[in-house]
Amino acid sequence: MDVGSRRELFVDHYLIDRLDNLQMKLHEPRITHFVPGTPAGHYATVIKEGNLFRRYDRGGEAAFDGEDRETTRYWESKDGIHWTAPNLGLVEVDGSRDNNVIIANTKWIAHNFSPFLDRRPGVPQSRRFKALAGLHKGGGLHAFFSADGIHWKKFQDNHVITHKPFAFDSQNVAFWSETEQCYVCYFRTWATSHGSLRTISRTTSTDFVHWSQPVATDPNLPGEHLYTSGTHPYFRAPHIYIALPTRFLPDRGSSTDIMFMTSRGGNRYDRTFLQAFIRPGLDPAKWGNRSNYAAWGVIPTGADEMSLYVRERRYVLRTDGFSSVRASHEQGELLTKPIRFSGKQLEINYSTSAAGQVQVEIQDPRGKPIPGYRLQECVTIVGDHISRTVSWENGNDVSSLAGKPIRLRVMMTEADLYAIQFNEAGT
Repeated sequence: MDVGSRRELFVDHYLIDRLDNLQMKLHEPRITHFVPGTPAGHYATVIKEGNLFRRYDRGGEAAFDGEDRETTRYWESKDGIHWTAPNLGLVEVDGSRDNNVIIANTKWIAHNFSPFLDRRPGVPQSRRFKALAGLHKGGGLHAFFSADGIHWKKFQDNHVITHKPFAFDSQNVAFWSETEQCYVCYFRTWATSHGSLRTISRTTSTDFVHWSQPVATDPNLPGEHLYTSGTHPYFRAPHIYIALPTRFLPDRGSSTDIMFMTSRGGNRYDRTFLQAFIRPGLDPAKWGNRSNYAAWGVIPTGADEMSLYVRERRYVLRTDGFSSVRASHEQGELLTKPIRFSGKQLEINYSTSAAGQVQVEIQDPRGKPIPGYRLQECVTIVGDHISRTVSWENGNDVSSLAGKPIRLRVMMTEADLYAIQFNEAGT
């Protein structure tokens, strides 16, 4: 397994050969103080480009999917916390153009218009932003493009992904996959190995117009409805897709909560964690019908913080901090599978208690410690850092081992290990 210089998060067992006296820990996002004026529309998308945050969501809530009253609204922020509604003057709504609406009076489209910033190398400036939108009632998904994320045009009049035998009555999301070198779309279908349940299918394209035959990913547990997928590449490790699907319980008043899944491409989700990621919480309104949807996109809002949005509320996690390998007061051991890497240093994202610690040993593939990188030679790591370089008695240079198969042995006490990365010195 060649990890190169990629950042690897402990969101699954991809790197892990063995855990002794350690556990995989899913961390609960912390809800922040409510900021008046925060957008609250359904099927939201949040995009950060430079210092500008953009949010898209649905306005003009209707009694059922696809009414003409539905609109797509556009918001801006400089910090991802305080949002403004620019007066765009593009579309007349209720007799006025004084609004932040970018799409209206387009039956089926505004219900789930979900843009993304196309990060494909060489993408034309006129098509930097793309989106899919549509409903089964309207025949399928249309493709759109934009230069500025505000003024949109269709690729073509016809649908690019047609309805039968698929369904799109949810937020259908797409993005450019750096790893798979294609566009990927995740959308709502109903057929699972457990029967007729709301679930997720996937299709790919090289041009955003011609799409492959969709494949069911079938991540559902028995009886589990997954209303949305929320699947997107993680901004610090785009080969890892983070998914924040809404779990829907029709027999409990149509209540909802938000789950956590991951994918490394292809038609499979990993479900290391089966419990809720975000619960409805103390607000009675969040226990109502279809009340909890995570916006598409986890966004950096500080050097050590990232944000995700659920309707009008912002939640925060430490950077890379979806989950971790956790040690209690008794020492535990993590052993990786054999890996190859490139780079000169090993960086970790970790946290310990005042009494806790982390130490790292580098072994050959058979498990024999490599001189100079043995456990007893590792400088004990204590503290809490998003980025800390591991050192041994002779320094932190591991370049002599680059390209060779090795294992990492990590000994931990009262600590969390969130991510690792081999990189060049000072990067």
